[in-house]
Amino acid sequence: MIYERLLLPFFRRESRRTMSFDEGEPGMPVPPPGGHAFLYVHIPFCTVLCPFCSFHRVEFREHKAVRYFAALRREIEAYRDAGFRFTGVYVGGGTPTVMPGELAKTLRLIRDSFPVKEISVETNPSDLTPEVLSQLADAGVDRLSVGVQSFDDGLLREMERYEKYGSSAEILARLEAAAGRFRTLNVDMIFNLPHQTPEVLDADLDRVKDCGANQVSFYPLMTSATVRRKMTARMGGLDRKRVRDYYEQILGRLRPDFKASSAWCFSRGGLGIDEYIVDAGDYVGVGSGAFSYVNGTMYATTFSLNSYAERISRGLPAITRSRGMSLRDQLRYDLLVRLFGLSLEDDWLERRYGGNFRLRLAPEMLGLSLVGAVRRREGGWDLTERGMYLWVLMMSAFFESVNVFREDMRSHIREELEANEEVLVPVASLRRPDRA
Repeated sequence: MIYERLLLPFFRRESRRTMSFDEGEPGMPVPPPGGHAFLYVHIPFCTVLCPFCSFHRVEFREHKAVRYFAALRREIEAYRDAGFRFTGVYVGGGTPTVMPGELAKTLRLIRDSFPVKEISVETNPSDLTPEVLSQLADAGVDRLSVGVQSFDDGLLREMERYEKYGSSAEILARLEAAAGRFRTLNVDMIFNLPHQTPEVLDADLDRVKDCGANQVSFYPLMTSATVRRKMTARMGGLDRKRVRDYYEQILGRLRPDFKASSAWCFSRGGLGIDEYIVDAGDYVGVGSGAFSYVNGTMYATTFSLNSYAERISRGLPAITRSRGMSLRDQLRYDLLVRLFGLSLEDDWLERRYGGNFRLRLAPEMLGLSLVGAVRRREGGWDLTERGMYLWVLMMSAFFESVNVFREDMRSHIREELEANEEVLVPVASLRRPDRA
């Protein structure tokens, strides 16, 4: 459609610019007014490295993970001592539950240190055991998000998940056992996988509705260039022309049981907690390969686990990259993430930017209105159904730009990622190479 052809190339350029971090040692960010922010905790370890995944993840080694969790807790304490007051927590990965005892210890520290109102944790189906579920519940987890991706056994085999995480029947049984243990039980699903047909997607939707989860996140397949090449060799090529049809199929099948809480997250029963990016004006990312956005500046921590542990042990911030954003860039970023949550409120913008935001956002809102993506109402804007599809494309483009940055940073530590033994990577070697 015309708005895809006109808007997406521009947005991809803007996303790449946003993820162009500056060199140097920026240090720890200054807390926002009142110190209130959201906390993202990155646990990069996985027992299986899925071929489609572009996140910062490494193969699990127990001694490395123990050292990492210890450093992570020291970094969290440093933010506490600096005056941050985290009100919510999202733990992602990787597989955060790869060492549930260490994770629970970390969550208890967070609960004891900050006025936390909600905790979300990602996991995989194989960790839905009574022991792990009890540890997470005792640690105060409110939202458990399970990386299912598909209930189709053939696709699970292609994704190299069947042997490790179980068959569709086994996953469904584990989800049913976990249902009701947490305020929100979310299943992460992927659509537009190479060999996914409309019939396979329909079967996945049937199982989502029957599995006991009260929330589902349906992501389009998003990869970096290098991961896409590897994925194509193992799973087949990516066909982006199917995204719209599949997305409409998802909307049609989930309604009215599930109600959209963001462009690709759907809840039923009114109990869902969505991902932090929708509501968090400022957030801090701790751990290797995490991102922060505080006071209009983007930050990135080192992607080297060895350098991460070394820096924390020396009392240094793990952040090694930053990018200050102009006022206009900040407004556009907030426009993107707030409307991803389906609405943008005038009073929120006024509290954050003062009364001049309407004039500054006028060109963007006019363009979005003309293509039918947003609808003006008293007190703000709402995303239309056409806008929801557009936002799926734009958020995918944004996260693909993030994946490009991840891929670039990981390319500097390839020896460390591939080694079975410790390889100390000097901090100086982690700098972005000069571009021709």
